[in-house]
Amino acid sequence: MNIKLEESWKVQLNDEFEKIYFQNLINFIKKEYTSTICYPPGRLIFNAFDKCPFDKTKVVILGQDPYHGPNQANGLCFSVSDGVSFPPSLVNIFKEIKNDLGIEIPRTGNLERWATQGVLLLNATLTVRDNQAGSHQKQGWETFTDAVISKLNQEKENLVFLLWGAFAQNKGKFIDTRKNLVLKSKHPSPLSANQGGWFDQHHFSQTNSFLESKGLESIKW
Repeated sequence: MNIKLEESWKVQLNDEFEKIYFQNLINFIKKEYTSTICYPPGRLIFNAFDKCPFDKTKVVILGQDPYHGPNQANGLCFSVSDGVSFPPSLVNIFKEIKNDLGIEIPRTGNLERWATQGVLLLNATLTVRDNQAGSHQKQGWETFTDAVISKLNQEKENLVFLLWGAFAQNKGKFIDTRKNLVLKSKHPSPLSANQGGWFDQHHFSQTNSFLESKGLESIKW
C-alpha cells in the first residue's frame, strides 16, 4: 500500500501499512472523507510525521482526538491553524509555559514550530468527523499509533514523553523509563486542570533540562 509519508517514518512503519487492519482503516477513511466532512484536511492527516521525521524526534506529546470544529485541526495534537482561536486546553498549555519558562503567550496556536524542532505531536486517532468527537475511534488508528510509540521506544533512546491525562498515560504505559524520560500530569483541559495537577508541573523546563543533559538541543517552546 502506497502511503504518502515522510521517508524516515515510511521506512520504520512500512510493515504496518501491509497489515489487514491498516488496509481496512484506509478504506474506512477514504469512504468517510468522500461522504461527509472530516478533519483534518486529507493532506494533513499525517502532518505530525511529515513535520517531525523519525530521525529527528526528541519529544513526544500524546493527544487523543483531532479538534472537530471547522478550520481547527491541522494534524498536530493540541495545535490549531493560524488565525484560529485557541481551544481551552491550548490556552492552559500556553499559560503553563509562561509560568514555567516566562515565555509570553504567542499570537498563533499553530504548533508547527515545535514539530520542526523534534516534537512529535501525535493524536491517538488521526481523523474525526465534523462536530462528532471520537467518531473515528476504534477503526484502527489506535493500533497504528501504538505501533508508532512502540517503534520509537524500541529504536531510540533519550526521548521525552509528555503524557497528559489518564488516556495518554495508559497509551504510554509500556514506554521504557530506563532509557527515556516520561513526565505525567493531569490533562490541560479546564475540567481537569482546574482540579490541580496540571499547572506548576514544569514539564517544559524539565524536558529542556533532560535534553541538554544528553547533549541535545533544547526546545524553543
